[in-house]
Amino acid sequence: MKPFVKWTLLGMAMLAVMLVSAGITLRFALHGHEVTIPDFAGMTVGEASQAALRTGVDLNIENKFYSTTVPAGRVLSQAPAAGSRVRHGWQVRVTESLGPQQVTIPDVVGDPMQESSMEIRKMQLDLGTLAHIGAPGDAEMTLAQTPPPNAGVDQPRVNLLLSSSVNASSAFVLPSFVGMSFGAANRAAIGLGLKVATIGGVPAAAPAPAPAPAPVVPGQPVVPAAPAAPVVPSGVVTEQSPESGFKASRGDVVRLTLGASGAAAAPVAPAAPAAVPVPVAH
Repeated sequence: MKPFVKWTLLGMAMLAVMLVSAGITLRFALHGHEVTIPDFAGMTVGEASQAALRTGVDLNIENKFYSTTVPAGRVLSQAPAAGSRVRHGWQVRVTESLGPQQVTIPDVVGDPMQESSMEIRKMQLDLGTLAHIGAPGDAEMTLAQTPPPNAGVDQPRVNLLLSSSVNASSAFVLPSFVGMSFGAANRAAIGLGLKVATIGGVPAAAPAPAPAPAPVVPGQPVVPAAPAAPVVPSGVVTEQSPESGFKASRGDVVRLTLGASGAAAAPVAPAAPAAVPVPVAH
């Protein structure tokens, strides 16, 4: 065999060995440090942290949700899922349970922003997103909140929609009052200058019976009887007319159907001014 051919074959063999060695090294670099993510669900945060440290992944508590099934302080969910293969040092995001909800969402619609935020924090809730929209009336008033009052929530956070005097208009998109108590819906509607009428509902307090007329004594003036106190309906709004999404203006009438039957439909006298959700300009 000629020396040239011999050295050529030797070089090709060495190149093949180098390629195989590089492939093995690359495979080891890509997969040699992979780990399997353990199942953190149900562990306490401390237990999950220790398990993550032993496995070689980084544990990050991303959210905290209420749960009726997982006790407070334990892992509610995780991503990536248990059993996934990831590189050493990979970040695993977990959600911590706050346990069953033990707070009531306050009704802050119609309150100034500062009072709303104080009430929310007093209930040990977080103040979430603050959004502004043009609306008639005072600026920085709470027009809407999510979640609504007394709602069941999965996160301890309340978002507020606040009024702004910029681009305010007398016309607006009618919001939804469904699910609100009569008191909250009444304040919200009056805040935009709407007239409120109710259908159904129950009296907040039974009206006192009218007193018997005083006997007429000759020679003495007749004292007129005191007018009967107005019956104020109560209950939860189940329907409204017009429906949400329709265009409305100040002075329009909105009819609210309440969840319990009782007081007849009657216009409600305006209370202290308050704002209403989602008014928009033309």
